[in-house]
Amino acid sequence: MPEEESRKVVLDRSDFGTWYNDVIELANLSDKRYPIKGMNVWTPYGWKIMRLIDSAIRRECDATGHGEVNFPLLIPKTEFQKEADHIKGFDSEVYWVTHGGLDELDVPLLLRPTSETAMYPMFSLWVRSHNDLPLKTYQIVNTFRYETKMTRSFIRVREIHFFEAHTCHADAEDAERQIREDCAIMDRVARDLCLPYLLVKRPDWDKFAGAVYTIGVDTVMPSMRTLQLGSIHQYHENFSRPYDIKYEGADGEHHHVHQTTYGMSERLVGAIVGVHGDDKGIILPPKVAPIQFVIIPILAKGKTEMVLEEARRLKEEVSAMGYRVHLDERDQRPGSKHYDWEIKGVPIRIELGPRDIEAGTLVFARRDLSTKRTVSRSDLRSETRRAMDDIEVELSGRARSILDNGVRFAGSPEEYRKLSHEGWDGVVKANWCGEMGCAESMERALDRTFLGYPLSDSGEVETSPGGCYECGSPTDKIVLLSRSY
Repeated sequence: MPEEESRKVVLDRSDFGTWYNDVIELANLSDKRYPIKGMNVWTPYGWKIMRLIDSAIRRECDATGHGEVNFPLLIPKTEFQKEADHIKGFDSEVYWVTHGGLDELDVPLLLRPTSETAMYPMFSLWVRSHNDLPLKTYQIVNTFRYETKMTRSFIRVREIHFFEAHTCHADAEDAERQIREDCAIMDRVARDLCLPYLLVKRPDWDKFAGAVYTIGVDTVMPSMRTLQLGSIHQYHENFSRPYDIKYEGADGEHHHVHQTTYGMSERLVGAIVGVHGDDKGIILPPKVAPIQFVIIPILAKGKTEMVLEEARRLKEEVSAMGYRVHLDERDQRPGSKHYDWEIKGVPIRIELGPRDIEAGTLVFARRDLSTKRTVSRSDLRSETRRAMDDIEVELSGRARSILDNGVRFAGSPEEYRKLSHEGWDGVVKANWCGEMGCAESMERALDRTFLGYPLSDSGEVETSPGGCYECGSPTDKIVLLSRSY
């Protein structure tokens, strides 16, 4: 049996859960063998993907006037308890530190599950005047939550690579403008990742602890389950009052600030893996691929050095164009190399052999289409740009199809049964009268939980006249129900 055939592992994305775990291991994105459950090791390749995503987030936050900060990991219990709703929302998930060396601490400390209670005591010192506003900060750090459910790499872990933006504003109107800016930042970052998503206002019982309202950012995975990519929270004065964050206005009076937060996590990597993968491995969007082009020299007897020298010149040329490029000089057959780079999702494979050198051509193999195309070496610059753009268009289109197919309207139990009989099992969109009894009945009947109210592109809650799915009462409220990771 040829070497490359003996190394191959069969991947089948129709069994999404098994495929997801297998492909992360084969692509060497993360190692879950660390001796604390849910605290996985970032491998170099996976960490590079995450760092490229972080760079996109930093680019957008810096461009919108946010300042990057870095707060301590430990939070005193006394600060954590100042906001009763907050501790009620997180106290069951907290890791506590009770000793310093052998000494029991007078005030127990906790590892941040999120950073409101770490940042806001300092914000009360930083904000004094209306001239200090708006205060727009962000940090990219690790947070810790004692996750008791089954862990899954990038999707459900106990140590979370986390982005969080925290802002303070003079009034509710400016805080609302910040929410709209956060949505625009999300849109630009998601474009780099070729990930479409839903903006969903969470029901009151599922909003973030301490928030006036929460907007969830959700995508649909190929399994038709939803995955929350991020969330945006409007706090108004719910945190500034217990933490005494006030400013002196132009009127000479002191006012509590209005606050917002915006968070995303390593789930972005999980979404990229799940949405863009196939039976050959992962497919990385070009902007976040650690290697955008891999060069495979096709060696022939007596012409090895000539091909390698030309391949090295090609690598330098592609690198000079600003791309991340790797030359695979391993002593392995081309088929084995192809298999490795397909699993890792490198967008473009460039093959170069003696005949290509003589003809002044190159072979471009696109990972997303598994096709090859011969291009002129003289057109290298235009062909590389064209290939990157085409891959982004293709991946975005495929992901949009998954999302669009994953959400269907069901106006009644009969319509839902028809969808089920057709084998569809995604996100249900339905009218709801607003009564909790109907909500609970809908969740039981549909075997899904409330995701929330879908928002339009303008940020408004979608409405459509109809009858409540459960009781038939007239209503224009539209809700989404899903099975989520």
